[in-house]
Amino acid sequence: MKKLRVAIIGQGRSGRDIHGAYLHTDKAKEKFQVAAVVDQLEDRRKRAEKEWNVPVFASYTDLYNLTGQIDLVVNSTFSYQHAPIAIDLLNHGFNVLCEKPACCSLEEFNAMTAAAKANDRFLDIFQQSRFAPYYKQVKKVIDSGVLGRLVDVDIRFNSFQRRWDWQTLLSYNGGSLRNTGPHPLDQALDILGDPLTMPSVFCHMDKVNTFGDAEDFCKLILTEPGRPLIDLTISCCDAYPSYTYKIHGSRGGLKGTMSHMDWKYFDLDKAPEQHLIKTPLCHEDGTPAYCGEKLEWTEKCWDGDPNGPFDSAVAEYYDMMYDHLVNNSPLKVTLEQVRQQVAVYQEAHRQASLPVVFDR
Repeated sequence: MKKLRVAIIGQGRSGRDIHGAYLHTDKAKEKFQVAAVVDQLEDRRKRAEKEWNVPVFASYTDLYNLTGQIDLVVNSTFSYQHAPIAIDLLNHGFNVLCEKPACCSLEEFNAMTAAAKANDRFLDIFQQSRFAPYYKQVKKVIDSGVLGRLVDVDIRFNSFQRRWDWQTLLSYNGGSLRNTGPHPLDQALDILGDPLTMPSVFCHMDKVNTFGDAEDFCKLILTEPGRPLIDLTISCCDAYPSYTYKIHGSRGGLKGTMSHMDWKYFDLDKAPEQHLIKTPLCHEDGTPAYCGEKLEWTEKCWDGDPNGPFDSAVAEYYDMMYDHLVNNSPLKVTLEQVRQQVAVYQEAHRQASLPVVFDR
């Protein structure tokens, strides 16, 4: 089996603890081989030398000396660096997997995709939560059609935390929408299912417990004709943490978390036959009656992956990427889908008009 040689830029929470952790597994080693690591911090470089026993560099530009020896570069730098570094790598002939958020603006995203096209190189954004077991179950229920026409999809990615790291800074492309938001927003837009159309966006942002200038509360309402309303909340000020889905449908509904889901629905063919009545409803004895019926519900449930919601998602994303690079299989996370997400970010921040207080 062909092994892809990988360089990882960044040894922080993403580069080391997500990408690196997966690439250390036996499963990953069947298809990938880490060939180089980059980090600007000396202590992280020393640690990487011990953990990987590969060439370690202080600057990503040092990778240019390895042209032809690297099949894929994982770009896990600061969020504001994603676009310029990805473009530079693409222009030097490298395939690039870029961490989320993809970039700061549509202008940057268009420049990234243009560089990939001009150099005939691979570019994708690491939206691994598309493959999370809980979301795959949500999609399975939706696609089965048992809930009928979807009316409302309510998504909550909420916790309570005070933060003072770079993810709280607008100048670093931080904030809850671009930090946590790429996961539920990618799923929400996947449910809408039309990456070429910009949905109508309502956004409210607030700064509550953050020590920076970016939002730590974000409410998004997304609508599109003929599609369900999406109500998405990403909050760092919810004292009762909830990572939940709740779906309203014409024949049933779903509620659940990353570890457990319940859904129920009725069979329209087995439901009592009804017709519109304009006169007051009465019981057989003539007393007033409330309009109601007894439906026969089918109820089902699902318990999550015992290994948690994310490990298998990372593995499935890497498998998808490998099959694309080696066998030219289609990508399930496409640049058109990510571009729509960037457009929503941009419109949300336009509406919020948060001022940049802290420079880099």
